[in-house]
Amino acid sequence: MTLDEVKGLGDRIAGEIGKAVVGQEQTVRHLLIALFSGGHVLLEGPPGTAKTFLAQCFAATLGLDFKRIQFTPDLMPGDITGSNVFNFQTSSFSHIRGPVFCDLLLSDEINRAPPKTQAALLEAMQERSVTLDGVSYPLGDRFMVVATQNPIENQGVYPLPEAQLDRFLFKLLVDYPDEAEEIRIVASHGKESGASSPDRWGVTQLADGAEIAAALEAVSTVTLVDEVVAYIVRLIRATRTSVELTAGASPRAAAKLAGAARAAAALAGRDYVVPDDVRALAPAVLRHRIALSPTAEIDGRKPEEVVATLIAETVAPR
Repeated sequence: MTLDEVKGLGDRIAGEIGKAVVGQEQTVRHLLIALFSGGHVLLEGPPGTAKTFLAQCFAATLGLDFKRIQFTPDLMPGDITGSNVFNFQTSSFSHIRGPVFCDLLLSDEINRAPPKTQAALLEAMQERSVTLDGVSYPLGDRFMVVATQNPIENQGVYPLPEAQLDRFLFKLLVDYPDEAEEIRIVASHGKESGASSPDRWGVTQLADGAEIAAALEAVSTVTLVDEVVAYIVRLIRATRTSVELTAGASPRAAAKLAGAARAAAALAGRDYVVPDDVRALAPAVLRHRIALSPTAEIDGRKPEEVVATLIAETVAPR
């Protein structure tokens, strides 16, 4: 697959999702970048903004094996990974696979589960495998987690630990639509009854595993020159020295930002990364990996604003 074909595939997928989901073009683009760079995505937004439906449509267009977990305070790790159950007929244990064994796992309201249950995803997200009773079970190479959380809930929720947040490539903020988009949503979805599903809106599969693998192979050919690598490192290191932050981003964040920039370049039909790719993706990569200082919080600063300041102050290659 050529890079032009990768761009065409990305455009067609975005258009297909657009049949059912109004707006959210940037969110769809970031989901594609995450897919083609092997990353996971955390969606944060108020209820009713189509976060779950968007993930369902995304999986449908790619032909991915899709599973959904509704996170609750009583959810146990075994409810995610599965467990070994004793079979009295064979006098042996059988592995019952949990919903984590899929291509695309939607972790709905992930911050409603306690830390022990959230930690069950850490190995799956990082190593793409699950260990039960000392036996490791591999997940698919395309395994991807799309998690959602509600920013306005303050009861019955557990903040995600930093170690888990760092496993997400992007944290995307899904806001309310503008007035024109909301009119389109109400005009189209308001006449429907029952639960929405991708097939009801004509969303069809546009790719399969072989095409996704070919696209990933094409993305690996995108050139990342030393000057852009140095720019990424300078930007990440600037988060560790900023007086507005008490915690900066890790080297993992730099590596993930580089991989995401290559995928973004491929989806634009380019075989090389430019500084604008890095600048455009930095807020989504860094907003959940930095911690504001008390002074910055009192001043009402947001992580995105601090990242924008660091981007403006970091010299980019020409």
